[in-house]
Amino acid sequence: FADQGKKLVLFFYPKDNTPGCSMEAIMFTKYKDEFEKYNTTILGISKDSCDSHRKFIENKNLNLTLISDTDKEIHEKYGAWRMKKFMGKTFLGTIRTTFLIDKNGKIQKIWDKVKVNGHVEDVLNEVKKI
Repeated sequence: FADQGKKLVLFFYPKDNTPGCSMEAIMFTKYKDEFEKYNTTILGISKDSCDSHRKFIENKNLNLTLISDTDKEIHEKYGAWRMKKFMGKTFLGTIRTTFLIDKNGKIQKIWDKVKVNGHVEDVLNEVKKI
């Protein structure tokens, strides 16, 4: 995914235009310039369509690249498509997960079952270390 020689933040999120996902994407947009200072690209991935991503970007004024993974192939390769519980029900779904990948393509850190508050700042702090 990443440009050669750049670090990559790859964040999986459940659904466009929902409160938690919107907050996460807005925060990544807010800090995008800071990530770029550390030679880091940010990519968001959900199973939403490209059309849904366009509307999400417009509605929330995002400055991010969002990838549509409607067949969940990328989700499955990264382990972000798993059993989850919500409102007493268990089902397969996207687990909010972020990967920090170094310029050589090696995963340096994984945030699993991400809580949105403070997450982007945590990721940025890790980016500064590698």
